[in-house]
Amino acid sequence: MTFTQRLPDAFYAGALARVREEMAAEDLSALLLDDPLDVAYLTGFHHFPNERPVACWLPLDGDPVLLVPDLEREYAQDQRAHAEIVAYPEFPGRRSPFAVLAGHVRRPATAAYAASTSVARARALAEAFPGTRWSTCEAVGRVRLRKTPEEITLHEEAARIADAMLEAGVELVRAAVEAGGELPAETELASHVIAHGARLMYARHQDVVVVPMLTGGLVYGGPNSAQPHRLPGGDRLRAGETFMLSLGCAVGGRFVESERTFVIGEPTTRQARYYESVREAQEIGTEALVAGLTCEEANRRCLAVIEEAGLGAYIRHRQGHGIGLGFHEPPWLSDGDTTELAPGMILSSEPGVYVPGHAGYRISDTVLVTESGPRRLTAYPRELTDVII
Repeated sequence: MTFTQRLPDAFYAGALARVREEMAAEDLSALLLDDPLDVAYLTGFHHFPNERPVACWLPLDGDPVLLVPDLEREYAQDQRAHAEIVAYPEFPGRRSPFAVLAGHVRRPATAAYAASTSVARARALAEAFPGTRWSTCEAVGRVRLRKTPEEITLHEEAARIADAMLEAGVELVRAAVEAGGELPAETELASHVIAHGARLMYARHQDVVVVPMLTGGLVYGGPNSAQPHRLPGGDRLRAGETFMLSLGCAVGGRFVESERTFVIGEPTTRQARYYESVREAQEIGTEALVAGLTCEEANRRCLAVIEEAGLGAYIRHRQGHGIGLGFHEPPWLSDGDTTELAPGMILSSEPGVYVPGHAGYRISDTVLVTESGPRRLTAYPRELTDVII
């Protein structure tokens, strides 16, 4: 069976309609979106961002326009972008890319761009559209919070691959342990699982949507894992220590993460204590991802488990974050985010403790909020007995 990563035309029509409802409520005639993920959400065009602007112009009425540098024009056509494509010659060029856009579209009285748009680009837009009153608007961000059934299917398939990447990593380490030789280095293990995930995807999928991190993640062992976002290095895994596989992939541009901490050999009392505290916190935190509860309350319930175990000094980050077209995106399972969870939101649940000089312990699943409660999309086992090699 072949799995297609391309979303149907109806998805883009629905996305445009939902964003336009938000625009009308704010009395906006047009939106200019230059965040690569907003562009992908509205048009289906995925690209590697650089200094050359790529933007989607969305009028309240009429077809969207995709502004691209000429060197991206064929790539946008190949991806069957759901917008009229307007190309500019080069950047910076003799004429601003936004001036090229302004010469092609009707100039509105009121328009907005996302808060993430740079000051330099906002200035260029004001110069290209001198009669337009500009503001900021987060309409697309609000719409992206809740995933559609078509998107959820992509996340589910990404979860299957991410779990398989964990399996492949464990098998590589287990084989090395059984052989009695050197254990793999962090970079070797990372390369192995990343390549395995990509092979699985291309073996089964058609119309693969290529994004900057198709498959990837963080891999580190022992004391290195006490640094939450450390990149893999040349250090080898060692018997008696833990190691962490923090893996993910994107199907159709939609991400998941699947993450476990493993022990090479029988765990010590200390290792078991840290691991079980994180496992319980992840369980409680995941159960709290229910519609109507706020993000900060879910985070509080999750991290309270670690604090009550006397390990609060080793907490370095929040419970988790939203996942979608971005590997990290709103909402945030953190103090200060009062967003109410709602069906269709997809989030990571990934509490951890980090003990300097010893190790880090983190367990992460990608979780869908549904009408009937949280549903884990990633499914690799989490009990301590399941992570012993």
